[in-house]
Amino acid sequence: MEFGLLKDIVLLLGLALFTLILFRQFKIPSIIGFLATGIIAGPHALGFVNNIHEVEQMAEIGVVLLLFTIGIEFSLKELLRIRDLVLWGGGIQVGLTIGLVAVVSLLLGFTPAQSVFFGFLVSLSSTAILMKLLMDAGEMDTPHGKAALGILIFQDLCVVPLMLFVPFLGGAGSGIAGIAIVSAKALVVVVIAHFGARFAVPWIFSQVVRTRSRELFILTIIFIGFGTAWLTAMAGLSLALGAFIAGLAISESEYSHQVMGDIIPFRDAFLSLFFISVGMLLDPVFILSNPLVILAVVALIVSIKFVVAAGAALALRFPVRVALTSGLILAQVGEFAFVLSHAGMKYGLLTEKTYQVFLASSVATMALTPLYLTFASPIAERVAAILHRLLPSFLLKGSRTTGVSHARFPMEGHVIIVGYGVNGKNVAKVLTGNGIHYIAIEANHLTVKSERKKGIKIIFGDASRPETLEHAHINKARIMVVAISDATATRRLVSQARSMNKNVHLIVRTRYITEMEPLYALGANEVIPEEFETSIEIFSRVLRNYLVPHDRIEECIGEIRKDSYQMFRSMSRRNSHAVGISSYLAGSELITCRVQTGSAVEGSVLHDGLIKGNSGATILAIKRGDEVVSNPDSAWQLQAEDVVLLLGNPQQLSVASTLFDPSN
Repeated sequence: MEFGLLKDIVLLLGLALFTLILFRQFKIPSIIGFLATGIIAGPHALGFVNNIHEVEQMAEIGVVLLLFTIGIEFSLKELLRIRDLVLWGGGIQVGLTIGLVAVVSLLLGFTPAQSVFFGFLVSLSSTAILMKLLMDAGEMDTPHGKAALGILIFQDLCVVPLMLFVPFLGGAGSGIAGIAIVSAKALVVVVIAHFGARFAVPWIFSQVVRTRSRELFILTIIFIGFGTAWLTAMAGLSLALGAFIAGLAISESEYSHQVMGDIIPFRDAFLSLFFISVGMLLDPVFILSNPLVILAVVALIVSIKFVVAAGAALALRFPVRVALTSGLILAQVGEFAFVLSHAGMKYGLLTEKTYQVFLASSVATMALTPLYLTFASPIAERVAAILHRLLPSFLLKGSRTTGVSHARFPMEGHVIIVGYGVNGKNVAKVLTGNGIHYIAIEANHLTVKSERKKGIKIIFGDASRPETLEHAHINKARIMVVAISDATATRRLVSQARSMNKNVHLIVRTRYITEMEPLYALGANEVIPEEFETSIEIFSRVLRNYLVPHDRIEECIGEIRKDSYQMFRSMSRRNSHAVGISSYLAGSELITCRVQTGSAVEGSVLHDGLIKGNSGATILAIKRGDEVVSNPDSAWQLQAEDVVLLLGNPQQLSVASTLFDPSN
């Protein structure tokens, strides 16, 4: 049929939509849904799709893109910084798992090559599933989350060398000499990629981003990724290795996070076809005919991975409870094992029967992962209590409390500045002067380059992309200031930021008053319209030209601001879905004033009522040095450099602020 492949893909994706919606109701990972889609549509079940080979060819693109993004996510400098956790923890886990599985397989009568290959498959855990579950549960920064992440990094790094060794296990290589030749080729490619990362890739991207064309940027990404993969394949290496090296080259450039944001939709689309194609090969009849065999293999996989991963965490001096939790959540087979299994089938390391057992067992361990995460801590607590009674305490006492951080600029409670133009730079200057941490996001590569040389914490990328906001730690940010001119991009950015952090305070600059209502509706806390602020500056200059006294000009500005911003605040309240104390403070504002030497309030005592009596504003808190006193008593005497938090309407606060100024 002329459009046979298109029909098959449409059927598979349509079925996947319904399957994933159903599975999400039960909080089952998406990978399991894709595998189930393949099982249902495959030739062993309903037979919607019979031409598996063409689907597999499309799915190979997903594998290439997966390795490409894994390469982008890694930084050689970062890996060196956390080498003890990654190399020792991951090395112990992978090495011991391969060894134990190989020994058990030999005892069961499999050949040495098959036994080692089974160890390859079982040694890998699911980065995609586990990281998603940990992020959803807010446990990425916990000790067990960090321990698991360190081990997963090593596993992902092992995928490429493991794939290189599969042909030799299958007898397709030429022994030690063949391994040496392949290793030499890989080394040459890595060296070329290193120099490419330092010189060629940055130059290519710098030329492309000058055009400000997103289409050209995406085409460049695809060209570099697939071009490198093709070159390595021509050199006798795998496509996957080339894709990984291309990603590694890009990871060292300032464009890496924008590349990730643009390539992930393509990766996810093609990778879904990969998992569907794997599911199409799984035979439900075989599962129903061999339930005990599959259950035994699942129990064996979970037991070995739990014991080895927990032992690796203990070897790194993590506390026993953390080690046990880490071991349990890592006790599943990963998505890269499916990539290896395809190579194993090709080289005869898996028979049809062992392949079916592997598929069924792997899917089962993946499906159990949400349960592992739910019950890991309670189980670890009980087992830890038993072990503490049975074993000497020095064997179980862990000294390590931290794990791994990928952050180039690790922060918490910081400000994110989107757009590093005049407004963004002014905000950054004030924040720096007051000791407040910030990260800037800018889409102009020339600005990013020049500001980085000055030591500014700035990243290149589109701030409306979740990957860019994640890199700026949106989940830990206190405030985000949006200072860009593109109204459409601003709305998209505000919506994305609010969905990723419900508590971040969003201050948004916009050009026109008419754009305020949509921004408030999307989740902005404060919107500053340039049109309004410009009008104030214009009429104040007009009045000064007519020699209108300064106090009268300030009075006019105060009246205009009071009326207009009261209207603006009503927009905010109208679009707010939260009902809290702010609803009882309509028309009121908070400001802080510093007690200056020689001002009217210096040396005054609160029970004198100087501030309340003259302005009507209320003192909520006073900060003296590092001490903050809420609701201070009436005997408090104000001193120079005290910072006072005042509550009142705009007119009251305007009068109160003059009491802190020594010139009045």
